[in-house]
Amino acid sequence: LPPPVMWAQRTAVVFLTINLEDVKDPDIKFTKDSVYFKGTGGVEKKTYEVTIPLYKEIDPDKSKSFNRGRCIELILVKASSEDSYWPALTSDKKKHHWLKCDFNKWQDEDDSGDEGVGGMGGMGGGDFEEMMRQMGGLGAGGGKPSFDDLEDGDGADSDDEPIPDLE
Repeated sequence: LPPPVMWAQRTAVVFLTINLEDVKDPDIKFTKDSVYFKGTGGVEKKTYEVTIPLYKEIDPDKSKSFNRGRCIELILVKASSEDSYWPALTSDKKKHHWLKCDFNKWQDEDDSGDEGVGGMGGMGGGDFEEMMRQMGGLGAGGGKPSFDDLEDGDGADSDDEPIPDLE
């Protein structure tokens, strides 16, 4: 039974996430052209096993795995930096029901490497005040916003009305 796997890539690495909880002592092996996983976990404590034939070679010595408790994360270091982006994870042309893209970690080939702080590339590097100034909010005039035009609080607020009974 193969476990649910998500993948994403960057120029030099491939991220694999095996979505299986509470795996004790997983058996993970890296070869230059495949990744092997076997472990018992999940709610029903079933044994899961999969061998993933990789699209291109990786460096098994530099690749690492991390057991996070809720999942197992693998970082596969690509052997060659010339073919930086793989069109697929696996070398076989089949669509696997257990394999999905991890769009939270995904970065396309044409995305710039400059993500800025917090992954907000192109928006002032994560400088929130500068971004809001550019959008015309939060002190667009250069000063602090003025609240002088608001009523003083001696008037009744619409939120203070009693809640009508349910019928």
